[in-house]
Amino acid sequence: MSASFPLTRRKAGRFWIILACLLCLGGAVGLVLNALSSTIVFFMAPSQVLAHPPAPTRTIRLGGMVVAGSLHTGRASDDTPEARFDVTDGQAAVTVQYRGILPDLFREGQSVVALGRYDGHGFTASEVLAKHDETYMPKEVAEALQKSGRWDPRFGPPPNAADWNSMTVPHPDTPPGPGAAP
Repeated sequence: MSASFPLTRRKAGRFWIILACLLCLGGAVGLVLNALSSTIVFFMAPSQVLAHPPAPTRTIRLGGMVVAGSLHTGRASDDTPEARFDVTDGQAAVTVQYRGILPDLFREGQSVVALGRYDGHGFTASEVLAKHDETYMPKEVAEALQKSGRWDPRFGPPPNAADWNSMTVPHPDTPPGPGAAP
């Protein structure tokens, strides 16, 4: 004898209601995840940007230290301030173009986080965030410096601004500076 469990009309109705609720819940979760994935902004260090360039349409946060001597300012044709500077994590540097007024705390040799897009040649920032005081460094920038091996917090504060010019990796075609070993 085989035991069969026929579904009564009441049980079948309950089953279809539960199935419909689960499908609606799954659809809602899918829509929320899709919406969130397009608004997430990832932090990247300059060496990560150059090693794995993001899509030109992808907005990212680029963080590092402003290379001393790299800041160039001017005015656009509509009299809007423009700035160009290099950001480094100690391993690589990316040139940042920014159109607007830089924060009051923006300085060469200080940590910075720029929000914008990388097009394969340079980074166009829509927003530039500067550090708060002489001891503050964004968590992401500190992690990038530690990961690059350029700074270990166990041995003191981050390198001072004057050392950042020598911390970028020179281009292979650049001749060594005076006093460099052959």
